[in-house]
Amino acid sequence: MQLLHASSSSSPYLSINSSKPSHFTTTWGLVPSVTVKSSPLFSIHFSQRNQASIWMSHKNSTFTYITPKAAPVEASTGTAEDDVLKALSQIIDPDFGTDIVTCGFVKDLQIDKDLGEVSFRLELTTPACPIKDVFEQKANEVVAVLPWVKNVKVTMSAQPAKPLFSEQLPAGLQTISNIVAVSSCKGGVGKSTVAVNLAYTLADMGARVGIFDADVYGPSLPTMVSPENRVLEMNAEKRTIIPTEYLGVKLVSFGFAGQGRAIMRGPMVSGVIDQLLTTTEWGDLDYLIIDMPPGTGDIQLTLCQIVPLTAAVIVTTPQKLSFIDVAKGVRMFSKLKVPCVAVVENMCHFDADGKRYHPFGRGSGSQVVQQFGIPHLFDLPIRPTLSASGDSGMPEVVADPQGEVSKIFQNLGVCVVQQCAKIRQQVSTAVTYDKSIKAIKVKVPNSDEEIFLHPATVRRNDRSAQSVDEWSGEQKLQYTDIPDDIEPEEIRPMGNYAVSITWPDGFSQIAPYDQLQTMERLVDALQPTIQT
Repeated sequence: MQLLHASSSSSPYLSINSSKPSHFTTTWGLVPSVTVKSSPLFSIHFSQRNQASIWMSHKNSTFTYITPKAAPVEASTGTAEDDVLKALSQIIDPDFGTDIVTCGFVKDLQIDKDLGEVSFRLELTTPACPIKDVFEQKANEVVAVLPWVKNVKVTMSAQPAKPLFSEQLPAGLQTISNIVAVSSCKGGVGKSTVAVNLAYTLADMGARVGIFDADVYGPSLPTMVSPENRVLEMNAEKRTIIPTEYLGVKLVSFGFAGQGRAIMRGPMVSGVIDQLLTTTEWGDLDYLIIDMPPGTGDIQLTLCQIVPLTAAVIVTTPQKLSFIDVAKGVRMFSKLKVPCVAVVENMCHFDADGKRYHPFGRGSGSQVVQQFGIPHLFDLPIRPTLSASGDSGMPEVVADPQGEVSKIFQNLGVCVVQQCAKIRQQVSTAVTYDKSIKAIKVKVPNSDEEIFLHPATVRRNDRSAQSVDEWSGEQKLQYTDIPDDIEPEEIRPMGNYAVSITWPDGFSQIAPYDQLQTMERLVDALQPTIQT
């Protein structure tokens, strides 16, 4: 086969044609667009339009964004609105791999064709989007080439995505879009430094951010930031906690509770963390950064159970001993279905006399990346200013926003924003119901396999106490109790590990991804039809 041709994204079919005389056409049905994800940072979207690669940067963070050139002017066959939306559909969101029209970013479209004026708003899912300026520029360009357009007005806004199952969360967490854990499972490696500087980097990118210091035995936050009000206040009427604030970032720590460091047993500490985290009036946040305490015990498990963590960032140092402890933490997150999106290797090296020295050796961070498949690694050098800023109460990224350390945290911030968006998209579409074929489609995050299940099969495989006797293991739900034509009424994500399926009889079934993957499959794959 010498020539590959992909049909335009407006077609519901993908065709691959051979340039040989006796060619054939292969069709896989109902593919809205063709996207090849060649990197976690960008996607290539094929269509009949010309493609171009644009290099752009967020301050000092450079990465590649794939976006099409303005399409050649064609004779209009539809309305003015169709023309504009078709032009905008050339712009592909690199995180979702879908055009911005399909993503629902285009809002308030207003057109006066007689005057040649077009105005609309691009509503992104996070104000910290690192390519919002590129979106604005390309939106202007692709609409401006339409022959009847004389003036284009684009405004940018952000409507952060709501938690995927907010109604099941404590009231204080219902308005937080993404919760990111910063963990090391070992003390003294700079985890709190990374957590605080990451938070203020995200805030500088335009996000609404909060920090929760979960280390009750040794809270670091009161030392690393300098809020004017250093004591948490209570709302007596609502019986809630009002967080303190520094430079626009909301802060909660046991160190601000007027108690100093805790001297108490584990169960009491778990209760304190639960109360501090879930009864705080966080308000609308795009990102809540949780500075996890060292270890993998009760406190860490309690946090992971009460909080729907979107992702985790792992902090380590070059020593082998650090890797051993960090590996335990990565395995804990893996079992709890929390994706680890980045590794930060702290105290990697320092430069002196024109040479680079590695006083603690090399390899712990890269070993974590290689062994556990974590996609991104960031190296933090040994810098006296970074240590001093932690003691002075002003984060390094605030004190020196153009410095080398700030550049690294800007890259880490871009990574966290992109990976959180990607994870949310994967989770929200992991399990869906296709009415046209009456099948439940399952595509688990980080898996290329797509399977189809009969709804009745899923309902009959429920393992809850209503279907299976907890003591004897006897099956209470019989095969004939479920009609073959049953269809789910609603499917909702339950964190990163399961979905909640509501059935017509009112039963709400919790179906973990692992269980769905082991069920009898209705269709293993869509088989292509060959047309000679």
